[in-house]
Amino acid sequence: MGMADSTAFEIQFSLHPSPRPPRVDAKAPVAESVRDGQLPRVTQMLALAISFQDMLGKGRAKDYADLARLGGVTRERMSQIMKLIWLASDIQVEILYLPPTPDGRYPVSELALREVANVVSWSEQRSRWQMVKGMHRLG
Repeated sequence: MGMADSTAFEIQFSLHPSPRPPRVDAKAPVAESVRDGQLPRVTQMLALAISFQDMLGKGRAKDYADLARLGGVTRERMSQIMKLIWLASDIQVEILYLPPTPDGRYPVSELALREVANVVSWSEQRSRWQMVKGMHRLG
């Protein structure tokens, strides 16, 4: 591949975001503070996995090892992130549309999502996802 064929791109993400001091505004309504919050970490990780899958599909990265080098993470961590794309499409949509929270936390962890994604059958994934949400008293 010659220099004229190369495509430049840049990836910016933080797997361990630095804590921000909370904003204190006694006059701000509660709804505004949540709207100004962060997307849950599980939403961010799924979006990242989808973005990485797109890079692979478009040839911007050749494999997970390449993505790991570009992202500055281990291949093992990259494999963990990419496991989220195995989730049933409706579960992915639900996760992608989770509302922002003040601290970006969501009761269901990335690990719990990966355990759901490990199940091959989407119908079984859906059952397990409902059980996980039920354990955390989520709709």
